[in-house]
Amino acid sequence: MRDVGTLLEALPYIREFHGRTVVIKYGGAAMTDSRLREEFARDVVLLSYVGMNPVVVHGGGPDITAYMERLDLPVRFVEGLRVSDAETVEIAKMVLVGKVNKDIVLRLGRHGQPAVGLCGDDGLLFRVSRQTSPGGQDIGFVGRIERVDVDVLTHVARDYIPVIASVGADSDGHSHNINADEAASAVAAALGAYKVIFLTDVAGWLRDPADPQSVISEAAAHEVERALADAGVSGGMRPKLAACLEAIHGGVSGAHIVDGRVEHSLLLELFTDAGQGTKIV
Repeated sequence: MRDVGTLLEALPYIREFHGRTVVIKYGGAAMTDSRLREEFARDVVLLSYVGMNPVVVHGGGPDITAYMERLDLPVRFVEGLRVSDAETVEIAKMVLVGKVNKDIVLRLGRHGQPAVGLCGDDGLLFRVSRQTSPGGQDIGFVGRIERVDVDVLTHVARDYIPVIASVGADSDGHSHNINADEAASAVAAALGAYKVIFLTDVAGWLRDPADPQSVISEAAAHEVERALADAGVSGGMRPKLAACLEAIHGGVSGAHIVDGRVEHSLLLELFTDAGQGTKIV
């Protein structure tokens, strides 16, 4: 009976989300743990089977770091963003597009739904410009998305699950590394997605970063703006919350930060009353 109750609890959410687009930023432990990788693929396929339109946007920071360390290249971050010289971008592009993206596509196909891998260069999906860190520091070839060509995505999404690697080029053809949170936010806003979900390695936005139990289950956009302005958020959570705000201001109804280390956290956040992480509205 408990399993039946879970299904009945999910029913109104399935009805509400049917036919809606949900953008999922995939990264962190959910991407590096073999068991979680399989569960994620199953969850995304399930979303498709119950009538939702999932779009996956991914990074691959641990893989990029691992390859850079193999080549004895320096790994540096500023305010949660990877410092990216030309050599770093070349490695990021090879790893994200050539390896990580295809692994995700193959896994989704194996679990029952065909997928197509894309990056910002395909069909001029992303047009980017070079950005600095939030504090104004030069971080190299790190791009901010200026435009998303939704025609490419809508064509692909008619028959396949789009899987997008977070790299793109500027108008002069120079490749840039793109923060995957920002890419997911831009894609969600451009598509008019109903929700955008960020899988991360913490339980959500924490009121006290030292206390994993202090999850803020729901917050309004103005609360997030105030926290960012007061410098009350640091590290990797800062670009995630900023990406949530961008999505909300772009017309997405809800942005969620979810613990990707928990099995089926994606489904728990979408289809249960309690949810699983932080929802920004």
